[in-house]
Amino acid sequence: MSESDPGTPLRLTQLSSGGGCGCKIAPAVLEQILADTPFAKGLAGDFPDLLVGIETSDDAAVWRLNESQAIVATTDFFMPIVDDPYEFGRIAATNAISDIYAMGGRPLFALALVGMPIDRLPHDTIRRILSGGEAVASKAGIPIAGGHSIDSGEPIYGLVAIGIVDPRRIKTNRAGRPGDVLILGKGLGVGIYSAAMKQGRLPQADYEAMIASTTRLNTPGVALGGLDGVHAMTDVTGFGLLGHALELARGSRLTARITYSQVPVLPGVRELALAGLVTGAGARNWAGYGSGVELFDGCSAWQKAVLTDPQTSGGLLVTCAPDSEAQVLALFRAEGFEHACRVGWLDDGPARVVVTP
Repeated sequence: MSESDPGTPLRLTQLSSGGGCGCKIAPAVLEQILADTPFAKGLAGDFPDLLVGIETSDDAAVWRLNESQAIVATTDFFMPIVDDPYEFGRIAATNAISDIYAMGGRPLFALALVGMPIDRLPHDTIRRILSGGEAVASKAGIPIAGGHSIDSGEPIYGLVAIGIVDPRRIKTNRAGRPGDVLILGKGLGVGIYSAAMKQGRLPQADYEAMIASTTRLNTPGVALGGLDGVHAMTDVTGFGLLGHALELARGSRLTARITYSQVPVLPGVRELALAGLVTGAGARNWAGYGSGVELFDGCSAWQKAVLTDPQTSGGLLVTCAPDSEAQVLALFRAEGFEHACRVGWLDDGPARVVVTP
């Protein structure tokens, strides 16, 4: 309800046309938009201190300050994926800060990006969204030092996140090596949870699992950045596991091989997907990058939906030398990532993703 309307309270998800990282522009559409722009050719050649730009679809930009320090900068924002304003703020902030961790960096501070329908949302609801973001920033050990706000037709919240990294320890998505193990830090299914919630068919236990996953900071990224055995890293968000694995494969010029039976799935997701509670964004994802993916014979519609499901605040996808696998998994386990596991490996071959049973 608005400040002056005492009627039935509005659900946040009713005010948005999309939710979470499912709001992302589809990969094929984004590629068309950026064609023939400076983004398409990359900027690193013009700016030698720009160590990571847009060329390989990495998670953040990196600018070298000196031999031992580089700035990591990223931004992420979206419309509500849940109705609870505090949890929406927590999820959006966790998702934005994740890109710093995905580069092996340590966050320093953040700026808030706020767009709210001021005439439709109570001011207290907006305050609770901001409080959720501040709670996550505090957990990450950083301040939200400023930001920008607008009056918009849909509620939008996110952060600009700034971090720091040793230029010699940057983890991009283009440094994978043949034989590397692929490790995924979180289970899949956040988009499927969201689709079920919008239809009022998400069990309370699954909702709690969704909140627990999407508000867990990918803090292992800092320690992973310091390991020589970790070669490449990204996080799985709006393009789903297949989309981000394909970005990694293309960046590294290798074939990513994923074993479906090893892919971690959040509780209840299989049943929800079998019931048809999947997102339209998953289908758009497949339309955008399916030509670069080879699925195993007999891959069912629900399994494909899980693999393409847009993840909001998803897990880190790490490539490491086989003799570093135990150490990487131990780092995840030490910080409570119970779903972290090996999902495949990198192989010589064309830049594509091959999924086997």
